[in-house]
Amino acid sequence: MAKQSIKFENQQHFTSKCIHAGVQADPTTGALLPPIYQTTTYLQEAVGKDKGYTYSRSSNPTVSALENKLAALEETPSATCFTTGIAAISAFAFSLLKAGDHIICSDVIYGGTVRFCKEILQKFEVSASFVDTSNPKEVEAAIQENTKVILIETPANPTLKLTDISEVAKLSKKYNLTLAVDNTFLTAALLKPIDFGADVVIYSTTKYIDGHNATVGGALLAKDESLNEKFRFTRNCLGSIQTPFEAWLTLQGIKTLPLRLKQHSENALAVARYLQTHELVKKVYYPGLENFPQHELAQRQHQGAHGGIIAFELKGDIQTGIDFINSVKLCALAENLGAIETLITHPASMTHGPIPKEQREQIGIGDGLVRLSVGLEDPFDIIQDLDQAFDLVAKKHKELSE
Repeated sequence: MAKQSIKFENQQHFTSKCIHAGVQADPTTGALLPPIYQTTTYLQEAVGKDKGYTYSRSSNPTVSALENKLAALEETPSATCFTTGIAAISAFAFSLLKAGDHIICSDVIYGGTVRFCKEILQKFEVSASFVDTSNPKEVEAAIQENTKVILIETPANPTLKLTDISEVAKLSKKYNLTLAVDNTFLTAALLKPIDFGADVVIYSTTKYIDGHNATVGGALLAKDESLNEKFRFTRNCLGSIQTPFEAWLTLQGIKTLPLRLKQHSENALAVARYLQTHELVKKVYYPGLENFPQHELAQRQHQGAHGGIIAFELKGDIQTGIDFINSVKLCALAENLGAIETLITHPASMTHGPIPKEQREQIGIGDGLVRLSVGLEDPFDIIQDLDQAFDLVAKKHKELSE
């Protein structure tokens, strides 16, 4: 008896979608993986008659496959993929904002987003307010007559402060605003913002979506197809479409997304618990810890786990932090996160360098804050590396004090 094939486009299980959604065997050769359509243009049958593609700045079959998969994971009508995460944020802003408009952003948010709002949008007379979106009252107080958009990041980069999406969504609906959530840290494997009332999901696919430090990319996904159409129009005007090869690599990364996020989360929790016990650590930020201030919200909003990012404050001055980061061996000092390798970052001088020092300190990004993107190595090896770095720092500072 022949086995009945499963229609994976209707498959409801997230893990299966990660593998099968949006792609099919090549009808010409039977190749299991989709081809890389490395082409500029496409032969048209006649004037005004084509096979859905005309020029790769507008659309490309490999990029479309990635977009179909992401849309299946987020359960949106479609997705729009970009060259980078900040290109996605730029297209989002240019699609929905005009001169005289106002945008509300989380106070703790990626430094590149802050720079874009302050240095680029401001030139086009679009103003931005950075508020504590974990407090709905502060969000409502910041809403002006010209406010059009609320952009939140949860968990926030790098302090992991959470925003209750449902509460902010109530405000966005009350005032007829568009609510966008940057879901880069958790992905649809651990959080689906649209289920909590968000209108748009934003990604740097560079991070966990790819997961292998192999590509840069971004994506926008809206529950309203008219918004997706605006994003595609803006992307075409800006020329910021994702490249075919990087889209193809990202498709391969997504296949293991649920497994990776599960292990990232388990490893991060183990490392966070270790850090809590170390005498050189002042404070640890991780939503999976029972003493995390918003642990209850994390339990309610996240889907069973809390991701692979940890932030922690070191005791001592900025030199202590520099000495510590320069002493790690297994952990790589790098400006990225979400990869299978453990990456360590000093936000004040790296990812959030564009934010003025006074503003950084007000939102908890001090000189002693370290961000750790916990990878898929054995957690014992990660802890051992951190431990030897702490020992070296303690030894150096002891010698200096003698």
